[in-house]
Amino acid sequence: MLRRESRPSAAFEVLGQRISRDGFFVIGGPCVIESEKSSLDAARFMSEACRELGIPYVFKSSYDKANRTSIASYRGPGIGPGLEILARVRQEVGVPVLTDVHGAAEAARAGEVVDILQIPAFLARQTDLLLAAGRTGKPVNIKKSQFLAPWDMAQVISKVRETGNGRLLLTERGTSFGYNNLVVDMRSIPIMAEWGHPVVFDATHSVQLPGGQGFASGGQRQFVAPLACAAVAAGAHGVFIEVHEDPDRALCDGPNSLALGDVPPLLRMLAGIYRQVRCTFDGSLP
Repeated sequence: MLRRESRPSAAFEVLGQRISRDGFFVIGGPCVIESEKSSLDAARFMSEACRELGIPYVFKSSYDKANRTSIASYRGPGIGPGLEILARVRQEVGVPVLTDVHGAAEAARAGEVVDILQIPAFLARQTDLLLAAGRTGKPVNIKKSQFLAPWDMAQVISKVRETGNGRLLLTERGTSFGYNNLVVDMRSIPIMAEWGHPVVFDATHSVQLPGGQGFASGGQRQFVAPLACAAVAAGAHGVFIEVHEDPDRALCDGPNSLALGDVPPLLRMLAGIYRQVRCTFDGSLP
């Protein structure tokens, strides 16, 4: 059984942004790369919003969404052009970048460009992928599968730690609840925090309705804010938010993405909740 640690040294820095259990941080961007311009625009907007609030920020977007509902759905530009765009965002905006990887070979290639590798929720039990991501030496954000209990993440964590890489993030993104629906058990946040790594709440995928439109997933973005507030109050160290300049026209996950203009007031509220919770509990939270 994985040994639980209450206060390990889990902090790390990526391109000057400190990611830790001792300060609120944000991961966010468009679900999938649609163009270089839209990626740069979103990164600049999010970076400025977070900078004004003193919040560390990591840009997220995917070069390939391999788990789309329909064969006809837009998946992204692909790994080559996608990594070039992510490198451009990193260079021009000056923020760390994060992207999904779906196979061992992808992990090695993406690890040469991005600052943080992300294991998609559906792939959190794929041993070869976890080992390959760990061996890059880059921080790894592991999304808890929709079908896993929070304590099942112990074995997932062990696989990456086996590579000697302990720079991990654990992300809660909801659990399957019947057909085309997810529900968030807020207990999973303090449970996963017991293993000593920062815990992130995926505020936008948690309100997704998987396959809910038949040809695509639906979503209920009106619940993003209340769930994000509840998660930070429950002890989440960071939030993951997918954003778009016009969510209703987004090529992926539009129904559960936030419009850029809705982000700053939400971040201000979440940062305030984070400070209040940490003050009230005087560091007793995981």
